[in-house]
Amino acid sequence: MPDFRTVEEHRARVLEAVTMLPVETVGLAEAAGRTLAADVRARHDLPGDDNSSMDGFAVRFADVAGADAGTPVVLRVVADLPAGSADDPAFGPGEAVRIMTGAPVPTGADAVVPFEDTAGGLADSLGTVHVHRAPAGAGAFIRRRGGDVRAGEVVLTAGERLGPFARAAAAAAGVDRVEVRRRPRVAVVSTGSELVPPGVAPGRGQTPDSNATLLASLVADADADVVLVAHVTDEAGAVDDVLAHAAEVDVVVFSGGVSAGAYEPVRQALSDRIAFEKVAMQPGKPQAFGRLDDGRLVFGLPGNPVSVAVSFEVFVRPALLRLQGRAVIDRRRARLTASETWTTPPGRRQYLPAVVDLVAGTVRPATPGGSGSHLAASLARAEAFAIVPAEVASVAVGDPVDVMLIP
Repeated sequence: MPDFRTVEEHRARVLEAVTMLPVETVGLAEAAGRTLAADVRARHDLPGDDNSSMDGFAVRFADVAGADAGTPVVLRVVADLPAGSADDPAFGPGEAVRIMTGAPVPTGADAVVPFEDTAGGLADSLGTVHVHRAPAGAGAFIRRRGGDVRAGEVVLTAGERLGPFARAAAAAAGVDRVEVRRRPRVAVVSTGSELVPPGVAPGRGQTPDSNATLLASLVADADADVVLVAHVTDEAGAVDDVLAHAAEVDVVVFSGGVSAGAYEPVRQALSDRIAFEKVAMQPGKPQAFGRLDDGRLVFGLPGNPVSVAVSFEVFVRPALLRLQGRAVIDRRRARLTASETWTTPPGRRQYLPAVVDLVAGTVRPATPGGSGSHLAASLARAEAFAIVPAEVASVAVGDPVDVMLIP
């Protein structure tokens, strides 16, 4: 197909046009889902002291090395250390300090005996303690200072997404503000005179506009800000109007209006400003993309729901993540085994909404027999897109299949 671009060619053209967004500094509370623009380094050792990993007793290992149920060791408890205490009590041979998880270990101690290894446990622990099981050795149940990270070490690297675990790691390392890329501002525009809002009963020739909801959700999932959701009719002037209304965005994503039919408003309005091409993929053959003179990126996607979803995942989402400086811009992939048979389009790479069983290591179409680009219901069941190369004519039970995992 000499007049078709490959998926890789179109994707490369998209990514070459992307320039990362500016850097700003925000507090951790405002950094959820943002992308780090600079490494985060620990401001102190973590843990900051040698501390106990168990509730129990700080001891000298030499005092309890021979303890067992038959010959328990009796120690006198001389102090009590709750978590958060700054005390460093002295104690001598035959003595112990009751200690709670996270409390600094006294300087004279070199092991901790958990309550479970004593006769009285917590209920009888402030006078004497009977140790019925010796620790494994010196250092038992002690978390060493800096054992997690040392001051100055890199905790998070530029390009990482600040999810819950990453933000918690930054907080633990003493960091309260981080450098991040600005979120992309995105306008989502569905086209078609036949579209009616969800909840409105469609008349003859009409259909609910599901693409606006789909794209707005996908944009938000890519950690970008949806600043405009609009619908335009099949008139070229309506496209220019919505572009004027979306003058402050970074990206405009159109669905529909990019094919070769008589009523294609995006093509009619923008054919001299962005490129309209055929890509060797199914669904998603008609694609439009370009950068306007003011720097805005404009995507024109096919109008069928599955085509919209596939096109977004393959082209738009990577661009939105690259704008944010994300180190990883692709979904996770896995190689699974087909549990059903299906056919594929000749000469085009197939992206098929699929259901996966990661335990069994299998994949099958989300809709029996395959999924057409108009079958929005197949997206509701999809857990992945099965990716079948252009040279493969059909998939048989037992064949290996690459899949793109999606939320």
